[in-house]
Amino acid sequence: MIKRLGGFLFSLAIIACGAQANAQSKASRQDNERWQQAIEYYMEVDMDVKTNRLQGVQKVKYTNNSPEDLNKVFYHLYFNAFQPGSMMDVRSRTIQDPDRRVGTRIFNLKEDEIGYQKIKSLKQNGKPLKYEVVGTILEVQLNEPIKAGQSANFDMEFEAQVPVQIRRTGRDNAEGVRYSMAQWYPKMAEYDYQGWHADEYIGREFYGVWGNYELKLSIDKDYVVGGTGYLQNPLEIGHGYEDAGQKVNQKIKDGKLTWHFKAPNVHDFMWAADPEYIHDKLTMKNGMVLNFLHKKGQNEENWKALMPLTEMSFEYANEHFGQYPYKQFSVIQGGDGGMEYPMSTLITGSRGSLLGVTVHESMHDWYHGVLGSNEALHPWMDEGFTSYASTRIMQHIARVTKGEVDPAVTLENLGNNSGQSSYVRLAKSGNEEPLSTHSDHYHLNGAYSASAYGKGAVWMSQLGYVIGEEARDKGLIEYFDTWKFKHPNPTDVMRVFEKVSDLELDWYNEYFVYTTKQIDYGVKEVAGEGDKTKITLERVNLMPMPMDVVVTYKDGTKEVHYMALRMMRGEKPAETNDKRIVHPDWGWVNPTYEFSLDRPISDIVSVEIDPSGRMADVDRENNKWQAEAIIRNK
Repeated sequence: MIKRLGGFLFSLAIIACGAQANAQSKASRQDNERWQQAIEYYMEVDMDVKTNRLQGVQKVKYTNNSPEDLNKVFYHLYFNAFQPGSMMDVRSRTIQDPDRRVGTRIFNLKEDEIGYQKIKSLKQNGKPLKYEVVGTILEVQLNEPIKAGQSANFDMEFEAQVPVQIRRTGRDNAEGVRYSMAQWYPKMAEYDYQGWHADEYIGREFYGVWGNYELKLSIDKDYVVGGTGYLQNPLEIGHGYEDAGQKVNQKIKDGKLTWHFKAPNVHDFMWAADPEYIHDKLTMKNGMVLNFLHKKGQNEENWKALMPLTEMSFEYANEHFGQYPYKQFSVIQGGDGGMEYPMSTLITGSRGSLLGVTVHESMHDWYHGVLGSNEALHPWMDEGFTSYASTRIMQHIARVTKGEVDPAVTLENLGNNSGQSSYVRLAKSGNEEPLSTHSDHYHLNGAYSASAYGKGAVWMSQLGYVIGEEARDKGLIEYFDTWKFKHPNPTDVMRVFEKVSDLELDWYNEYFVYTTKQIDYGVKEVAGEGDKTKITLERVNLMPMPMDVVVTYKDGTKEVHYMALRMMRGEKPAETNDKRIVHPDWGWVNPTYEFSLDRPISDIVSVEIDPSGRMADVDRENNKWQAEAIIRNK
């Protein structure tokens, strides 16, 4: 009896331990999922176009989906950067190559030209909070923690002065646009699996919480407004937002119209306004609406020509990079160049060609707006991938239009390898820093740009060389569909391409993202050995790569000799119809590699590493051996 009872208790213990282990395993899986915080903004804003100040009421519902309780929160107060002595000002006056748009302009702002966001009151669940403004960050100590899985309501009253337009946001830009309202409201900082991201604003990139926005903006009745979100009251507004045949009945109060916008599942909200905006609208075949707002009398012909080309761009992007999830996008004249925002962009509108900047900024809505990587930590995953995709779109438009619509768009002008020339120049300059460098902490602005845009684009274009174009293109769609609205990191994107290619690719990030080791391969020797030819390749620099070596014979035939890296654990498929010979893998520790041809050297015209030019070899002079060179030397 005792033995049987003991066995029973032991069995219960085993079952209990198993249940506990399963529960812990389940909890662990849940904790390790890429949870996302959630937020809902409701804002009422009154804009005074005479003083350039606004009064705002903000109600926020913040949901803590993390596994941890939160004892504090942070808000970004971006306008505070536009004050003498701010971190943006000091950085601009001390960096070796300051942004010419900034320079010393912030330092010289007058009192009525600076920007600020002042918090008049802030409550959590109806109770006043203690807070402190530290530069461009509002530090808030909570009265009670927001427990894991729980929500809190924040009520805020704030006032802001719109700065003179210097960088991205502001009033009265160089083209006379009155308001380019980016980073204009107190914005909750992002909290993710790495903790809080309350970075000071010094002019770089952005990272935010996806949520639903509702804005009621009261502004002078003569102003036309556009930006993020769907206008909820077009018949009370007019200005071209109504559909054909609809009757407009403007509701003007105290000389102002109240624009009511809603934006679902976005991480920011931008608006722009000007009394001289022309509003054009194009409805795409799939029902999506493209809005174009630009100043009357400025480059109007090019703005009209831009409309069908933008539609062509979106159609190509939907097919090759993932389906755009919103029903609207607005291209708006404003800002100081080109800058992306959810469902919208600000671009300067007097430039000769508007297409390139529009394609680039709209493609950000895939990588910045929908995938939403942490741009501060991984700017190359946004700027680089956007630059790569933009080049492909521009090449597509050039092929379709043959430059007839926009003379600036020709295949000759575009080239084939997005970002490679700027990256190679950076690599040779000695100023390169790893792609993993925080965007705010690059030593030079030029190094940041060449890295984030150029080398980031090379990361994607060169990946087509490593795993094959077909797998890379499949991975682009898979990446978007898998990681949209989830803030992917460098490992996440690499894992997608590992899955679609069935190759091991961790080495690619370890070298190309986390170091500045460069690629340089050469044809060291081509030597005749009777009826055979021995070819010796060498790795001159430190980053290993798989090899496509094309041998061209005098009879016009070609052979592709392929050597995968051993650590890839596989090979990419053949990419051309030329004869392909797969050689044993190249171990990365070996500085040279030899293989033989069953043809005499007299039959060979050339031996060339990567004639496609997709590999970012920093010195291509040693990539090719030609028979003619030997004859001349003799």
